[in-house]
Amino acid sequence: MGGGRLAEDVYTAADARLAEADARVAARYPGESPGRRPVHTVYVPASQYRTRLVADWGKQAMRAFVEHGDLLNLDPAVAERVREKLLTEPIEDLRIDFEDGYGHPGDEAEDAAAAAAGRTLATTGGTPFVGIRFKSFEAATRRRGIRTLDLFLSGLLSEGSLPDGFVVTLPKVTAVEQVEVAAEVLGRLETAYGLPDRALRFEVQIETAQSILSTDGTVAVAQIVQAADGRCSGLHYGTYDYSAGLGISAAYQSMAHPAADFAKQLMQVAAAGTGVRLSDGSTNRLPVGDDLPGAWAEHLRLVRRSLENGFYQGWDLHPHQLPTRYAATYTFYREGAPAAAKRLQDYASKTAGGVLDEPATAEALARYLLGGYRCGALAESELPFEAARLDAYARRQA
Repeated sequence: MGGGRLAEDVYTAADARLAEADARVAARYPGESPGRRPVHTVYVPASQYRTRLVADWGKQAMRAFVEHGDLLNLDPAVAERVREKLLTEPIEDLRIDFEDGYGHPGDEAEDAAAAAAGRTLATTGGTPFVGIRFKSFEAATRRRGIRTLDLFLSGLLSEGSLPDGFVVTLPKVTAVEQVEVAAEVLGRLETAYGLPDRALRFEVQIETAQSILSTDGTVAVAQIVQAADGRCSGLHYGTYDYSAGLGISAAYQSMAHPAADFAKQLMQVAAAGTGVRLSDGSTNRLPVGDDLPGAWAEHLRLVRRSLENGFYQGWDLHPHQLPTRYAATYTFYREGAPAAAKRLQDYASKTAGGVLDEPATAEALARYLLGGYRCGALAESELPFEAARLDAYARRQA
C-alpha cells in the first residue's frame, strides 16, 4: 500500500471528534431484533378471554377454511400449511384488551377481571407471544391503566412466572412524556414483583396525530422510540383512531388510505435500525355471513399490501381472519423464496448474475427467508443455508 500524505494525527483527530457520535449511533441503532416475530396480533376483549379461547378460535377458523377455502384458490402447498397452522398454532400473538374492546365497566369489575385474566393466562398459555393492552396514560384513564396492569401481573405471578414473549401495549399516546412515564412504571413493577431488569417491554400504538408530529413540528414517533429507554419492542399502527382523528369519514378509513401510508412511512424511518418492530393495523370488515367472500378478498389484499410495504405483522379481530392472514403470508413467502434464495446463494458464492446485490440487500434477503421459515411458510429444507447461517447473514455477521 503506497504512502499517503496525511499524518497519524489526522486519523486520531477524526476518531476523537466522532467518538461520542459513534457511541450514540451504536446505542440507538443496534440493528434488527433477533429471533422470531409474530405475523399478527389478535385482540380479544378481556370480558371474552377464557381458558379455551385459542382452541376455540382455531376451531372456528378451521371450520371456515374447510367450508369455504376453495374461494381462496390457494396453491396446494400453501393450503396444506394453512391447514396445519390452524390446527397447531392458530394464534401467534394474543393481546387481552382492557382498552377500547373492553370499555368502562367500573373499577370494581375491572379490578376483578384484571386479576382473573392474569390467573387464567398463568394456567393456560397457548401462544408464543402474549400480553395485555391497558388504558392510555392520558389524564382521564392513566390511574386505571396502571392499576389494571398491576392487578393483572398480581394474578399472573401468583400462579406462575412471566411467559416468554410477554409484552404490553400502550395506546393513544398524545405526548412523548407518556412513554417516558410508562417506561418508569414498568421499572417500578419489576421491582415490586421481583422481576429481572427490563423483563417488561411494551408496544406503542401509533393512533393519534400527536404520536406522529409534535407541536413544534418535529417527528414525535422518533422521539417515542427513544423515550421508551430501550423498552419499546414495537410500533403498531391504529387504523381507525388515527383516521378518525384526521377527520377521514368512516367509509374511507383504511390501512390503504394515503394518510395511513404517510404515518406508516414515518414509523418505518423512525424505527429503522433500532430493533423496534412494526405492525400494520386492522380491517373492521369481518368475514361473516354473506360477506365472507368479499371480506376475505379484501383481507388477502390488505395483508399482502402490508407485507410488500415492509410491515410483516398486523392485527386480526375475528377467527375467520386467520385463514386469510396465513394464506396471504404464506403465499408471499413461498412465491418469493426461490428467487431470494438464489440471489443470496449468488451473493455468498460471489457468483456473477443478473443482479448485483449489496451487503444490505443480502441482509434483507436473509431476513425475508428467515421470516418465512419462522412463521411456517417454508421448511428448513427449502432454505439456501441452515437457519443459523441465514441468521448470521441477517445480522451482517457472515
